[in-house]
Parts: sequence; C-alpha cells; structure tokens
Amino acid sequence: MVWSDLHCRIDQAFRQRSLLPPGATLLLAVSGGQDSLCLLKLCVDLQPRWGWRLGVAHCDHRWPSDGGIAAHVAAIAQTYQLPYYQATADNLPQTEAAARAWRYQALTEIAQTEGYGAIATGHTQSDRAETVLYNLIRGAGLTGLATLPWQRPLTDTIQLIRPLLTTTRAETGEFCQRHHLPVWEDALNQNRHYRRNRLRLDIFPQLRQEFNPQVDRAMAQTAELLTSDRDYLEQQTAQLWQASYSPHPPQLARPILAQSHLALQRRVLRQFCQCHLPRAITFAQIEALLPLLTAPQSSQSSTLPGQFILRVEGDWLRLVGSRHG
Repeated sequence: MVWSDLHCRIDQAFRQRSLLPPGATLLLAVSGGQDSLCLLKLCVDLQPRWGWRLGVAHCDHRWPSDGGIAAHVAAIAQTYQLPYYQATADNLPQTEAAARAWRYQALTEIAQTEGYGAIATGHTQSDRAETVLYNLIRGAGLTGLATLPWQRPLTDTIQLIRPLLTTTRAETGEFCQRHHLPVWEDALNQNRHYRRNRLRLDIFPQLRQEFNPQVDRAMAQTAELLTSDRDYLEQQTAQLWQASYSPHPPQLARPILAQSHLALQRRVLRQFCQCHLPRAITFAQIEALLPLLTAPQSSQSSTLPGQFILRVEGDWLRLVGSRHG
C-alpha cells in the first residue's frame, strides 16, 4: 500500500478527534460514489493499524436511476472481503429530506442488528460548506450553521462519525483515480431539480471563480468555529433551563431569565415552546415573547400553536390555553 498524504490526515483525524478507538466496530455507509469509496479504501488501509472490524452498508432507494448500484457496491465489499448489508426502501419519495431521514434510520437499524458501535459516512469539507450556505439561505440560526459535526450520537450505543471533513470533493476524486476505484456515476447528482445539486454545480463554482478559490474551506471552518460556540451556548442554556423551568404547571421564572443574556433567553424560550407546543414557532414569535420577561402583570402573548398563550403571572411566565385568557 502507498501511504499518501490523505492517509496521514485521516489517521490523524481519528487520533486527534477521538473518532474511533482501536478495535472498534465500524459500519461504512457506501453509496458507490467517489466520497464513500474514498472513505472505504482509506479505512481498509488503516484497519491493520487500528484493529477495527469493518462492514459495508448500502441503502438502496429503489429509484429509477439506482438500477445496478446495489450489486456494484456488494461486489466492491466482496473485493475487500468485508461483510455487506443492504437496506431497501419501499416507495420512498424522491426528495432529499426523505432520503436522508430514511438512510440514517436504515443504517442505525443495521448497526444495531449486526453489532456495530459506529457508522461512518463520506461527508466531505465540500458537503459541509454547501450545507452551511444552504442553511444560511433558508434562514437558519447558529444551530443550523454549525452543521455536519465530526461525530454525534445516533443512539445510546451507536455513534455517527465523519472522518473526511477536512477533505474536499476534488481530493476524493483524485484519490479514487489514483487508486483506480470503480466510482458509480449517479445521474441524480447532475439533476438540477435538487437544490443541493444547483449549489454544487452552479453556485459554488461561481463563488470559487469570482470570490474565493478556497470558499469550501472557509465555510467549513466557519461551521467548525460555530460548532464550538453552539456547544458552549447549549451548556449555558441547560444550566439556565434547570434554574428557571417549572413543569407543573409549565412556566418559566421571569426574574432569572430577565437577568440572563439575550442569546440564552431566546434559547430557553425556544426550548420551552418545543417541549409544550405541537409545532415549532418562528423567530419572529420568539422575539415577540421576549418583552414578557419584564412586562406588567397579566400581560400575554398572541396565540401560539395549539391555541396556547404565555401569560405573566407574578414572577412566572406561564403557559395556558388561550380559551382561559
């Protein structure tokens, strides 16, 4: 095996970020595209150093463009003498969101059934950059911009890891060519009906040409920085929630919240509404709740989802049905 710079970087990422301990069980999500094949080859090459037990999982959407890809991935797994697992969808809608949710559910079920403690996906630095811009356009806040972390729990026993987050799509393509990996060219990746494809095929090339050749790296670094900020705010929010929330009846202690930073006030109010309302509220609705923290007695919000209101009752901001208002 030729030990490349990319091998060194991925090996270092596993060590420095504690993505996976030696001897662990790792299920590799392989679509057949260049990113997942690059990840597969790297992990196979690194396996003797780490002693992992590897397996390959493929999620077959059963879309018209997928014909033959499952057999292709199964053959690749056999070439590496790795166990192969396949999940097959049943009438899966051809949308990005539906496919993504189904894949994570299917991969988790395979890992649980077959005894794998971690699942690795081939998300790259380019994917992270595109997701940052996509979420920014949609109006996401800090949580949406701190996207695609290196790892996150899927269950109490299964961790999702993304070892390629410092690797661009251009680098995975070059790696696959150098090692003659049989990349499956998915026609859907060229379909501009999907918004992410338009970002990848049209917007990012223009950004690289006219604004910043390293825009992928810049946006991915932004996500990395915001992830640390988000983690810190979540810790502070948890402490404030513990100090201010009372469940019976659902209410928040106004004096405690009023003395806190605006960023934490917003987060606690959002968490409160997520716990007790049937659907999420908008940023504008959260902003409209903030004055209630210092408002006079009996002040109340406009009607919230589920026909609820928040009303000032002494030192408390209490959730009540609007019919009682």
